[in-house]
Formats: sequence, C-alpha cells, structure tokens
Amino acid sequence: GDIAPYKVAEVARALYDMGCYEISLGDTIGVGTPNKVTAMLNAVTEVVPVTKLAGHFHDTYGMAIANIHTALQAGVRTFDSSVAGLGGCPYAKGASGNVATEDVVYLLHGLGYHTGVDLEQLADTAWFIAEALVREPGSKYAKARGLRS
Repeated sequence: GDIAPYKVAEVARALYDMGCYEISLGDTIGVGTPNKVTAMLNAVTEVVPVTKLAGHFHDTYGMAIANIHTALQAGVRTFDSSVAGLGGCPYAKGASGNVATEDVVYLLHGLGYHTGVDLEQLADTAWFIAEALVREPGSKYAKARGLRS
C-alpha cells in the first residue's frame, strides 16, 4: 500500500549510510503512479544521490512503463525487469509480474537511449519462454509484434 515518501527517504538514507552501493525503490504490488513516483523520488533524492537509486516496478495496473519514464526524467538509470514479464509478488493477491524487459527496451529506444539490446531477439526469447510455460508473454511489445518462426 501507500508509504509516505518521507518514510521511504528515511529508510533509503539509512541504507545509504550503511554503505549500500545501490538502493532499489520497489513497487512490488504494482500500485504506483507517476505522481507517487515523483513524490517519492523528490523526498529520497534530498538524502541520497540519484545515481545510487534503482527502480523496481510491477505492472499490475499497467503503470510500470509510465513510472519508469517518470523515474528516468528524475535521473534514475537502473531498473529491474524480466523477460516476458515473468515473476510476481506472492504477498499481494492479483499482483502481476515484473515489468517486461521488452517493454522497457522499447521505451528506452523510443527515447533515444542506446541499450545494446536487440529488441527483436529479446521478443523472440519472450515468446520462447512463454511457449515453454504455456502462457502468453506479459510483454505488450512481444504481443503486438506477434510470434516469429
């Protein structure tokens, strides 16, 4: 659920003071929105350098890409993702998997970032994994592009 941004900042600062080289700010149940991400990052970056932050966004309500875009605009450059959107949160009923790597790469390429990732091969990999698991990929990009033989 909702956590006050100042509380996130307190914990992030404590981790930073302990010597953590990276502090991942997570939305593991996927209820975050861009405004919530902005408020959280505004609070956290007052006490921790943005270069030490990472983002972890699940896509339960379809907001992960918007949240990543918001975090990118704030200077965050490290994000967790998973091919085909695999994963989930066992503690939150109905929570979806992690944001799909294919969707993140599509966003980054669209914004002009060079990732070194071949998006077509990544989408093929998503379909390969999804077929092995007998499910659809969680990636909007892979689904829109379709299966390649």
